[in-house]
Amino acid sequence: MNENLQKIVVPLTAIVLFLAIWELIVQVNGWPNYVMASPSDLPEAYAKYWKLFFTMGWQTLWRTVLGLLIAVVVGTLLGMIMGFSRIARDGLYPLLVGFNAIPKATLVPVLALLFIGQHDFNTVLMAFLISFFPIAVSVGIGLSTLEPEYRDILRALGASKFTVFWKIALPKTLPEFFGALKVAVTLAFIGTNLVEIVSPHGRGLGALFKSGETNGDYPLMFAVLIALAALGIVLYYAVVALEKIFAGWAERPAH
Repeated sequence: MNENLQKIVVPLTAIVLFLAIWELIVQVNGWPNYVMASPSDLPEAYAKYWKLFFTMGWQTLWRTVLGLLIAVVVGTLLGMIMGFSRIARDGLYPLLVGFNAIPKATLVPVLALLFIGQHDFNTVLMAFLISFFPIAVSVGIGLSTLEPEYRDILRALGASKFTVFWKIALPKTLPEFFGALKVAVTLAFIGTNLVEIVSPHGRGLGALFKSGETNGDYPLMFAVLIALAALGIVLYYAVVALEKIFAGWAERPAH
């Protein structure tokens, strides 16, 4: 099978198998849709609420992407500071680890009190707060483990620190950066939906999920979960495409 075709067929086959097993488990156990909705229950929910899925899905997506972009900028800058300075690394690492250990759901009411009525801002901020950590750590580790001989050779040839960073440090860090970015994508969606579900003024797919829970509409709830998974997959493969463009040289041959 052609390698490009295989990259499409294999994931789609895995998704179809997952849905088939899910449907089989529900049918075998005879669960009604108010206990466990099955894949066959979802098309009706999508058809009934398609306008809400479109508008709410867009709200969730743009907030998540914006929070992720901010996380990339801030995480990269923090990673560069920690990667080039041992003192900064020793000082910042405990703070970052401690902050990352805090359950982010506990921050939602804090943000709601600090920024009353600023739902969009709170949602983007939470997406940023929950996703910048892996980026900062990966960039910091990538830069701090830079082979000193390469750096010394360029410096001996009169290269500036910027040249050393651009020619050696940045390319070396790209594989770690994109690996962390793939993780950050899923975390950003978690942050967005935390605020959308918990906030009384929530909008987006998280709020739609909460509405389904309040009204006992379980097919709607599961339809929202699948929609979130689909958005996550799309954003993940967008990162994969960027990785092939900027760091494709680091990918090992399949054979």
